[in-house]
Amino acid sequence: MEGIIAIWQRDIKKFFRDRARLLGSFSMPILFLLIFGGGLSGTMETMMSSGMGDGSNGFNYVEFVFPGIVAMTLLMTAIFSAMSVIEDKNFGYMKEILVSPISRVSIAVGKMLGAATVSTIQGMILFLLIPFLGLSYSIISLIQVIPFMFLLGAALSGVGLLFASMIKSTQGFQLIVQIIVMPMIFLSGALFPINNMPSWLDVIVKFNPVTYGVDVMKKIMIDVDGLSQAVRETMGLNLTVFGRSVSVFEEILFILAFAVVFVAIATISFKRAHA
Repeated sequence: MEGIIAIWQRDIKKFFRDRARLLGSFSMPILFLLIFGGGLSGTMETMMSSGMGDGSNGFNYVEFVFPGIVAMTLLMTAIFSAMSVIEDKNFGYMKEILVSPISRVSIAVGKMLGAATVSTIQGMILFLLIPFLGLSYSIISLIQVIPFMFLLGAALSGVGLLFASMIKSTQGFQLIVQIIVMPMIFLSGALFPINNMPSWLDVIVKFNPVTYGVDVMKKIMIDVDGLSQAVRETMGLNLTVFGRSVSVFEEILFILAFAVVFVAIATISFKRAHA
C-alpha cells in the first residue's frame, strides 16, 4: 500500500506543478462546449419547441451536453495520464521503481489511481463553469456524480495503461490514443443523440464504456423525470440494449466490470513488459 500511495501522490503532484497541462487540458472540452453548446443549442431547442409544442418543458441543450463534456474530460485526462509511464521509462525513473521492492501490480494500481484522481479533479473544475453557462444543476446531484466520475476515470485509465505498457514513444502513444479517443467521444452520446445510429455503429456504441458513463452522468445531473417522454426519446436519454432500457445500477456494474477487466489486462501487460 505504501508503494501504491507513493506513486499515486507523485502523479497528483506532477499534475498540479505542470500548469501548461492543467490549463491546456481544458482547451478541447471548452472548445467542444462552445461549438456544440453554443452552435447547436438554438437549432436543437427550436426543433424541440416546434416539433413537440409544450412537450419540450423548457429543454436546454447546453444542460444536455454539459455532462458529456465532463465525461469527455475524464476520458481524455485518464487515458493521456498513462503517458507518464512512457515518460518515466525514457527518463529512467521507472528503472528506479522496478529495482525497489514494489510489485508490478502496485505500480499499475498506483498509476491507475493517480489517473482517476487527476481526471476527477479536472472534471470537478469544469463545475465552476455552471453558473456562467446559466445551468441549474443541484448541489446534491453534483456531489452524487463525483464518486462515479472517479470510477469512470479508473476504468478509462486502464485503457491508457494498456497502450502505455506496449508503446515505447510518447509520439506513438499520442497517435494511437487519438485514433481511439475521438470515436469513443463521438459514439457515446456526449455531444449529440445516438439513438438513430446505423446498426453497425450501434454495436460499437453499446460496447463503448463512455456511452454508459455519459448516460449515468446525464441521469444523475439532469432532471430526466421532469422531461417529457418525447424529449427523452429524441435526445437519447432512454438508453436501450437489445430493446431493453438499461438502469443506472446496471450501467454502473458495466463500468465497474470494465474497470476491473482492463486494469487487470493492463497489469498483466505491464508485468510482461517489465519482467
